[in-house]
Amino acid sequence: MHPLLLDIPEHFETERLLLRRYRAGDGAWYAAMSQRNKTHLARYESGNPVIGIHTEEEAEVVVRGLAAAWAARSAFFLGAFRKDTGAFAAQIYIGVVNWDLRELELGYFADAAQEGRGYVTEAALAALDFAFRHLGAHRVRLECDDTNARSRRVAERCGMIQEGHIRENLKHADGSLSGTLHYGMLRREWDWPFLGPEAEEERPR
Repeated sequence: MHPLLLDIPEHFETERLLLRRYRAGDGAWYAAMSQRNKTHLARYESGNPVIGIHTEEEAEVVVRGLAAAWAARSAFFLGAFRKDTGAFAAQIYIGVVNWDLRELELGYFADAAQEGRGYVTEAALAALDFAFRHLGAHRVRLECDDTNARSRRVAERCGMIQEGHIRENLKHADGSLSGTLHYGMLRREWDWPFLGPEAEEERPR
């Protein structure tokens, strides 16, 4: 099926989180989120557009761009919000590597105030379910800095397999060097934990 014809949900829930696509009007809170997370994201997310946001108008441009990418089926950005308070907990990124192969890429970051509570792992598991079930992924890959222990743990808790390690290919602002870890998961390796009995036939055999 052509990607533009995919009928995919624009929001879904986990036990503690509501995940939804970004939309017009999100600029105000996204700008505030970016300001409080700049230092937090500086080492491992230096290329993230969040770092470059200074005003609500700039934030609105960013979130509308993320919404446009969703509509074009070129990338899927989701905000993860706590159901108990409504607070932003994490951002999830699902990028398209190759639609023919159905290879996708997973990325994420936590809000500085919400780290250490398992929200990113919970959101990432839901994102994998979204990728395999709704986007028809054959393979999902993930890259992270080998000094980013939190990101590594998320990938491993989700059951992703370490497929490679490129050493000292990254140089940081402080002059330190680090490497890149490559993780992957195939459709047949996904445990389908979010599927009910009525969708059991979707599990690869």
